[in-house]
Order: sequence, then structure tokens, then C-alpha cells
Amino acid sequence: MLNRNAEALFWIGRYMERAENHARLIDVHYHLQQDELRASEGDQTVETMCKWARIVDALGSRQAFEQQYDSYDEREVLMYVTLDRDNPNSLVSCVNHARNNLRTLREKVPSELWDTINGFYLWLREKQPEDLTNESPHQFFGQTKDWAALFQGYSQSVMPRENEWHFIECGRYLERAENTLRIMQAVEHAVAGDGWNSAAAYPYLHAVLKSVSGYQSFRRYYMDSVAVEAIVEFVVLNPSFPRSVHFALHELVDHMRAIDLQDQQLRASHERIVRQVGKVIADIACLEREDLVLDREGRITSHLLHACESLGTTFAKTFFRMGEASA
Repeated sequence: MLNRNAEALFWIGRYMERAENHARLIDVHYHLQQDELRASEGDQTVETMCKWARIVDALGSRQAFEQQYDSYDEREVLMYVTLDRDNPNSLVSCVNHARNNLRTLREKVPSELWDTINGFYLWLREKQPEDLTNESPHQFFGQTKDWAALFQGYSQSVMPRENEWHFIECGRYLERAENTLRIMQAVEHAVAGDGWNSAAAYPYLHAVLKSVSGYQSFRRYYMDSVAVEAIVEFVVLNPSFPRSVHFALHELVDHMRAIDLQDQQLRASHERIVRQVGKVIADIACLEREDLVLDREGRITSHLLHACESLGTTFAKTFFRMGEASA
């Protein structure tokens, strides 16, 4: 497989996972903000603006947002994270990037993947900013998640288990681990100083569970408790929940190992990056729930997020010629 094809496949997985994650996160936090606004009778205080800012923080885009917009209000935040083509990580930009990469590989992947991603983009392209507020935002983000799930379903059900599929899945699971950690980091900033065990942390962690569609699964594991430490443990350390950091990294290393390489020198580099993922998994294996709850400064989350970002860089250096795909 040519390096540029591997890179395009990897970023298709990342961008589609990123689009779905953004839709989940924005949907849950949007309704959380609406509940709080109703409780405060719609008073647009500084605190309210900060709460809208947390959505941007969770996507790692505060600096870029402030270069384009003057304030954190509902319309501007929703526009920026969904339909703003100047934002490279908006919903429409992520789907467009994935679509452009897939266009170069149409002869190498099942046609169902192109039909789905092309339909997703055309549907999203027709949306206007007022559609997000005049209609139900929950319905819009629900449809976005449905499109992403359709793409993932086709990739799981019709793609041969060859290198093409494994590169897409590597991108998907690395992105998923990073996204979950960014969500946790945003919550840590929201409760800074009070810590995880404060009363202020609970509604945000409850929103984290909903943003990863983990509430029902969580209650199966913790039927008698909805404690903060249990939520943190479930989202980061649970080995069975598909959107936990633990699960995502184990899937990532499995797909990395499954990549079939003929070049001897490339295989040596490949083995090094597999060992690098193994070190991050070992770090997680050593964690206890108390470590996460007592970490008020968020050092563990920052360390794991930095490790995932380093994995992305190493993966690119190992397999790709930089700049040959629309990453």
C-alpha cells in the first residue's frame, strides 16, 4: 500500500470519529446549558458565557474561536463547531476532509462507504445556521450521529479485514481515546479548585456519561451508585465499554499489530510504535480510581492526552509521507 493511501485511510477514520464525537458532545452540553439557563431565567451572565466556552474548550479550539468571534453566545458557538468552514474541526469540515480523502481511494474501498460519506456531506452542506436554533438541535445532532454510525456500520460489515480496514480503525480508535480525554480535561477545568468530589462536578460528569452514550451501560456496572469516582473510573478505565480510554487503546494496538508489512525496515519501525502504545496501556493499567479522583490538577489526563498526541505523530512518521493526504 502506498504511504499516501495509508495516510488518507487513517485520517478518514479520525475525521469520521471526530465528527461523531463533536455531535455527541455538543448535543449533551447544549441541553445541559439550556437546563441551566432555564434555572437562571435566561440571565446571560459571565458564568453563562463561560459555560458555553466549555464546549469550545472540550474541542481544544479556544484560541482559534477567539480569533474569529467576539463572545461566547449560543449562536456563535453552535455555528463555529458545526457549520463554520473556516474552522478545520467543525462538523462540516471534518466530513469534507474525510470525503476528500475517500474520493482518492474509491477503487480500493466498498462503494457503500463513498455513498454514505458523500450523502452525509451533501446533507450537512445544505444546513444553515438558523436551522440549528429554529429546529430541534437534538434532532440535528441525532441525525449527524446516525450518518456517522451508518458509515461505521458499513466499514465493519463489508470491508475485507486487510490493511485498508486496519488503518481506518487505527485512526478511529486513536481519535476516540483523545476525544474522551479532552472531554475529561474540559470537566477538570470546569471544577478546578473544587475537585472531582465536589457537588459542582456531578452534573458535568453526568453529562460526560451521556456524551459517550454510556449512561445505561454505567448503571449496569454501578446499579447502586452514581458516585463521581465511579463515573471517572468507568470512562477512563473500563475494559468493556467501547468509548473508554482503556478500550480504545487496546483496540488501537490490536489493529496496529494486524497491519501486514513487507518491508523489513518498516516492520522495525512498526514494532516500535506498537511498543509505544503498549507503554500507554501499561500506564493506564497501573491507575486506580483513587488516583484519578485525587488528581485535582489534571496531571494524569494531561499525561495521557499528550501520550496519545505523540502516538499520532509517531504513526505519521512511521507510515506516511507528510502532506500527501488532506490531513
